Amino acid sequence: MKLLSPHNWTDYQLIDSGDYEKLERFGKYMLRRPEPQAVWRKTLSEREWEEKTNAWFKKEKGKTALEGNERGEWILYPKMPKQWFISYTYKTMKLRLRLGLTAFKHVGIFPEQAENWNYIYDSVRNLSMKQPKVLNLFAYTGGASLAAGAAGADVTHVDSVKQVLNWSKENMEISGLKDIRWVWEDALKFVKREMKREKHYQGIILDPPAYGRGPEGEKWILEDNIAELMDTCGKILEEQEAFCILNLYSMGFSSLIAENLIKDYFPNHSSQIESGELFLPDNSGKKLPLSVFCRLRKEKNNASFSKTSIGI
Repeated sequence: MKLLSPHNWTDYQLIDSGDYEKLERFGKYMLRRPEPQAVWRKTLSEREWEEKTNAWFKKEKGKTALEGNERGEWILYPKMPKQWFISYTYKTMKLRLRLGLTAFKHVGIFPEQAENWNYIYDSVRNLSMKQPKVLNLFAYTGGASLAAGAAGADVTHVDSVKQVLNWSKENMEISGLKDIRWVWEDALKFVKREMKREKHYQGIILDPPAYGRGPEGEKWILEDNIAELMDTCGKILEEQEAFCILNLYSMGFSSLIAENLIKDYFPNHSSQIESGELFLPDNSGKKLPLSVFCRLRKEKNNASFSKTSIGI
C-alpha cells in the first residue's frame, strides 16, 4: 500500500489540522473548514487560527448531509472574496482553477487529487495513440478532465449537477483548453448506454461519492451500486492499452476494497496495479488522510509504464 501526497502545489498548503477541523491556504486566502478525520489535537492555538483565517465554515449543530457534506454557513472576514483563482503546474500542464465558497463547505477542488492529476497526465502521454479517449465519471469541477485534456486526450466529462458542469467549462476556458465533451447525466446510466453502443475508452476515471442523485432523481448509494458500475466500466475499457483510477472518499472503504474491485472487474488489465491512500501533510508533519485509491496501467504488449508516483 502506498501513501501519496502531491508535491507540485504552490497555491495550496495545509497549515494545521486537529479537533475535527483543518486550516488551509488556497492562493493567498486561509480557510477554516470541518474535517471529520482530524481526530487529533491542533498544533496552533485558537488565537493563531483566528488571526490567520479569512473565511470560516461553521456547520449547523446536529445537521450533517450525506457523503460528509456538512451543512452550515461561511463567515467571511474583511476582504475575503466569494470567488477567486489559483493555478496548478506539472510538467507542461498548466491549470487555472476558479474557487468559490459553496453551501456544503467545498470550494471547487480536492487538493490531494493533484496526485491523481499527475498520474492521469503521465498515463495519457504514455499511450501510443495520438488522441486517446478518456472518460471521467462523477467528474465534479474537472481537475482530472483538464489533466487528461492537457496531455492530449479526447475527454468525456460526466456529472449529474448542471452547475458543476458550468463550473468545469469555466475552468477549461481559463486553462486555455478546449473540446472537452460535457455530459449532464447519471454516471451509471451513461456507461450502460456506452456499453450497448460498444464504445471503448483508453482511460476511465472513477470518483464516486458515498451518496448522490442523478439529474432525474436517480439514487446513487456506493455500497449498492459500485459493483454494477465497475462491471460495466470493465467492459468499455480497452484491453490492449489503458489506464483506470478508482478513488473513494467513503470512510467505510479501505484501499484494499478499491484494489479488490479493480482486480475483480478489470481482470484483463492488471499488468500494473497500485493502491493506497492520498493524504495532505500539515505544517507540523501530521498526515491528514483524505481518500483511498487503486490505479492500473496496461501498456501495449504488456510493457511497463515509467513510474511517476512518489511514495511517502
